[in-house]
Amino acid sequence: MIIMPVKEGENIERALKKFKRKYEKTGVLKELRRRQYFTKPSVEKREAMLHAIYVEHMDKGEE
Repeated sequence: MIIMPVKEGENIERALKKFKRKYEKTGVLKELRRRQYFTKPSVEKREAMLHAIYVEHMDKGEE
């Protein structure tokens, strides 16, 4: 649970902005989206391998 103490006389927009920043840093939303569906470990491994090949190919193209 995220607790945001608001100081006396602090602007509510500023406090809300601080809350949003703190919320994003915790990664709650990213984790929630990741858990919405199940992917088999073999599929995750295959996707990671394809991504690594893609990144390697992109690095070679820059040289």
